[in-house]
Amino acid sequence: MLRLARIPDAPAASFLTAPFVPLEALDAQFAILGIPHGVPYTVRNVAPSVADAPRAVRERSARFGRMLGHYDFDLGDAFTNLGPLRLADCGDVPADPYDLPASAARATAAVRRIIERGAMPIVLGGDDSTTALALRAFEGRGPLHVLQIDAHLDYRDEVDGIREGYSSPMRRAAEMPWVARIVHCGQRGLGSARPADLHDSLARGNVVITARELRARGVERVLAEFPPGERYYIAFDCDGMDPSVMPGTSAPLPGGLQFYEAVDLLTGLAQRGRIAGINFAEHYPSLDVNGITALAIVRLIVNLLGAIVGGKR
Repeated sequence: MLRLARIPDAPAASFLTAPFVPLEALDAQFAILGIPHGVPYTVRNVAPSVADAPRAVRERSARFGRMLGHYDFDLGDAFTNLGPLRLADCGDVPADPYDLPASAARATAAVRRIIERGAMPIVLGGDDSTTALALRAFEGRGPLHVLQIDAHLDYRDEVDGIREGYSSPMRRAAEMPWVARIVHCGQRGLGSARPADLHDSLARGNVVITARELRARGVERVLAEFPPGERYYIAFDCDGMDPSVMPGTSAPLPGGLQFYEAVDLLTGLAQRGRIAGINFAEHYPSLDVNGITALAIVRLIVNLLGAIVGGKR
């Protein structure tokens, strides 16, 4: 039987040089978990480049892990001066290509174990189907208010009879009783959504704030949709960012979020209430340019952790 998560063999890099810790021994405030494999539509999607994203992000973070005592201009101080960083890296969820439903269930169980151990999961995907797998782990721990940063709505009910694929994670999330509301943010251009999908999301009480509206009205337009003092989950698709910030994604579109818009969204939510978890998806290292996408992911996580550890400083 495969373990819920597997620690990479040495000399693999951990995230920010944090210690690798098995899920069974986890005692931390934050836990990194890779979910390289989601629910594929075809056999060609079983092991695409996106499955290599957790490794790419860890390797890009290694340099910064040795510099947490240096002054960080985004944080306004050295990270180590903000407070203790109780961060652990729990490795990756292994997948069985001959039993994909079991692999999906294993991913949810691994995230659930992190939550049960009292840590905040930071999930490195994986295609966007991994988002619903992570959110499913919060059953009985709602309500969660979800911020989706994405160029697309991801609200298809099914594609060729598959209901758990990467076009459907927000539809599946909307069916979870512990998900109170979804704020879709960054949508632009064309994607898999049909007009009926948009109608269904709005009818459920969700909100859509396009990239153009965010640019015109600012980050506060998005943050105002989240009731203060609640628990928030962030579903972060790399194609929600402008390609100048995250080029390594399979569906880049001009006009996406800029880096500090994303930083202000994440840190603004952290100051507004409690971040229950975050996952990143749709990072294709084979399509990246000089590791820029992995670098942006690392810096977004650092800014978010800094806001949580440092409070409202």
